[in-house]
Amino acid sequence: MTTLVSTTDTLTRDALAVLQPGFTGTTAPDWVLRRVGEGLAAVALFGRNIRTPEQVAALTAQLRAEREDILVAIDEEGGDVTRLEVRQGSSFPGNLALGAVDDVHLTRDVAQELGRRLAECGVNLNWAPSADANSDPGNPVIGVRSFGADPRLVARHTAAYIEGLQAAGVAACTKHFPGHGDTAVDSHHAMPRIDVDLETLHARELVPFRAAIAAGSKSVMTAHILLAALDAERPATISPQILTGLLREELGYDGLIVTDAVEMQAIASTYGIARGSVLAIAAGADALCVGGGLEDEPTVLLLRDALVEAVRSGELPEERLADAAARVRALASWTRSARGAVPGPGAAAQEGTAPGTGVSTDIGLVAARRAVQVTGTAERLTGPAYVAEFNPAPNIAVGNETPWGLAGDLGRLLPGTESGTYGSDSTTAAADVLAAAGERRIVAVVRDAHRHAWMADALDALVAARPDTIVVEMGLPQSEPRGSLYVATHGAARVCGLAAAEAITA
Repeated sequence: MTTLVSTTDTLTRDALAVLQPGFTGTTAPDWVLRRVGEGLAAVALFGRNIRTPEQVAALTAQLRAEREDILVAIDEEGGDVTRLEVRQGSSFPGNLALGAVDDVHLTRDVAQELGRRLAECGVNLNWAPSADANSDPGNPVIGVRSFGADPRLVARHTAAYIEGLQAAGVAACTKHFPGHGDTAVDSHHAMPRIDVDLETLHARELVPFRAAIAAGSKSVMTAHILLAALDAERPATISPQILTGLLREELGYDGLIVTDAVEMQAIASTYGIARGSVLAIAAGADALCVGGGLEDEPTVLLLRDALVEAVRSGELPEERLADAAARVRALASWTRSARGAVPGPGAAAQEGTAPGTGVSTDIGLVAARRAVQVTGTAERLTGPAYVAEFNPAPNIAVGNETPWGLAGDLGRLLPGTESGTYGSDSTTAAADVLAAAGERRIVAVVRDAHRHAWMADALDALVAARPDTIVVEMGLPQSEPRGSLYVATHGAARVCGLAAAEAITA
């Protein structure tokens, strides 16, 4: 590889500008601050970087002391995917719950309050919302992260979410273009392939993205998926036909195009992160998400040098890299001008509402309560129960740090309630639950029971043995309702668990 002439020349600064790397620690490492001074225009925060809102605010202030307009990105969808409340569970329900209520004003308010909290912490780019129409109920990675399966419903809520988030001065990043809803493979692990014709693609996958563009989404995130009807060889993230031909030229999108994480196996195991990054920028992407599992300086330097070398070898046009960097800086400029879009905590507000917005500060719980659906007329709980939580392995987007369920909330409402957790390795789960419950009524809590045969079998055995069992589905409510009461929360956020506990004790 050619030795770099300078770490501060225009080409190198442009190469650094298109990176959105993560890092370890709750303060900014010296290497991050140094690279920010050399041109790095963005960083990404993950759960490992977050302890409290005050700590995040101090971290972002530390970064802005080096560069006033730095983009600080986060993957804060609310619902099952939360970084800001990674160890507590989210104060906001996710997209499926909002889609189930189908009130665009509620969706906008939820997104604005979430954006206000991010902005208070100094975060100005949110990799949300997910605009994927979840047309495959067996989808292992989208599910409750989608507003639903109906493209028109997804479209109107995607637009409302963008409007709310950006009203708070936080740039939205609509994902995963051109649509990750019809996949049976998780792109964190392998390359999904969608075999639909162009007519279906335009009538289903692209409808929410058209709405996002019309709503002014400041950025769009690509999907690592292969759509043979558009490009039979390259996944969307590195496809000129999809990023430049479809998104830029046909759909007329002029904002920032961000890749999904380049270390995901759909890219890393097929092309390698350096080669994949060069191909993505050449295809029309403007920024590279790096850092879910790569958070060190050598990775940043590897990608920087790969981009510089690609320009010098003629593989990547210098104008393409310069254009990408310019779009990053343009978004950074917008976030700087939008800062303070919602007044800070010192501003006057009615009790219980966020300053300057009129939105209730507990709008997330309000939305979660509205999303709960109860089937059955059996008696609610009046005394201590036994909560059996059937815990599937989480996907990487959700992670395993964030608690879920309703045992804690139910225990506070009904003292004496106890709980146990059961996984796919529990071959005698139903018998174990019956033994632990004794005479107490059983509350079986599941997550995507339709996707896990072991879970469905245990549930059937429980309901057969104890017909008064209450079933709470905190994933996609795709299975037939079972139990004396069947509760669908449409997500596993902390507020969804509280709303369900309230619903079965009312």
